[in-house]
Amino acid sequence: MLVSLLALTSMAQMQLSPTSVPRGYVVYKTTPITIDGNIDKPEWQKAPWTEDFLDIQGDNLPKPRFRTRAKMLWDDKNFYVAAEIDEPHVMGTLTQHDSVIFQDNDFEIFMDPNDDNHLYSEFEMNALNTTWDLLLIKPYRSGAPPVDGFELKGLKTGVKIQGTINDASDTDKGWTAEICIPFHALEQIAGCPCPPRDGDQWRINFSRVEWHFNIVDGKYVKVPHTPEDNWVWSPQTVIDMHRPEHWGIMQFSDQTEGPVALHPHAGLEEKFALCRLWDAERAYRDKHGKWGTLNEIGYHEPGVKLYVTPDLFEGMLGDYRIDQTLRFWKEGK
Repeated sequence: MLVSLLALTSMAQMQLSPTSVPRGYVVYKTTPITIDGNIDKPEWQKAPWTEDFLDIQGDNLPKPRFRTRAKMLWDDKNFYVAAEIDEPHVMGTLTQHDSVIFQDNDFEIFMDPNDDNHLYSEFEMNALNTTWDLLLIKPYRSGAPPVDGFELKGLKTGVKIQGTINDASDTDKGWTAEICIPFHALEQIAGCPCPPRDGDQWRINFSRVEWHFNIVDGKYVKVPHTPEDNWVWSPQTVIDMHRPEHWGIMQFSDQTEGPVALHPHAGLEEKFALCRLWDAERAYRDKHGKWGTLNEIGYHEPGVKLYVTPDLFEGMLGDYRIDQTLRFWKEGK
């Protein structure tokens, strides 16, 4: 059963704004799925769709030009994703694995199993079924480069085109993507039980990059000096997918179909407050070359404490912690 986290967090009297509350999804158990891009299989019929994707900055921005939505399932060995990507002109140019796939229109998956903002995976694919998998040690804004050599070992992907690819003379319906990620490919970065247990919650988000094109002499040509559209499942509030604190929340269930209630995700309010602290610290360091005290950075949110030296800091709110690398953890874990 698909449940809005907004209602759950309101019940908990949290102070998050509606645009910042992550979306949530219960992932049901399935039997092994053959991956070929066809998402009309009986296994997928039991899985609910996510909400339609929104602009990456939230629902206060214009509605995406084309619809995108996804489904999720799991078994004892694998995590599965199905995506439906409406597209009047299905196209693709990149054919080499680990190309920078978002230079084409694409579909993307981001996963941070233990919700610590570190060691998370990024996966991208285009309509030609070309893939790029990489690892982020920590978010870009805390200074980490990606690890392109990371491979989701055993990954299986499939694409099915509803129309004709790279044919500008007709109008297509779109394309569907089907992805199987073995849990053993995530064990080293999970930081939590992998495979998950019934009721476990992981952080995940989906993104779609969509470029503006003209048709020139029967070929697709990107509109010059025009940025891509970024459409996502759980809005990021800014144009930056690398803010895992805004990613959606998926809860694994041993049941094969719903309804199963999605329980509140602990620490959301604390983590957003600590991220605001980190942003204030980063702005101060950029200007002064060191981390500052709460008074120096002008941060006075209730309950937040700070330990700081010129080279490092640790912010605290309740049991939750953040450090200068943007890593989250909970005291005692």
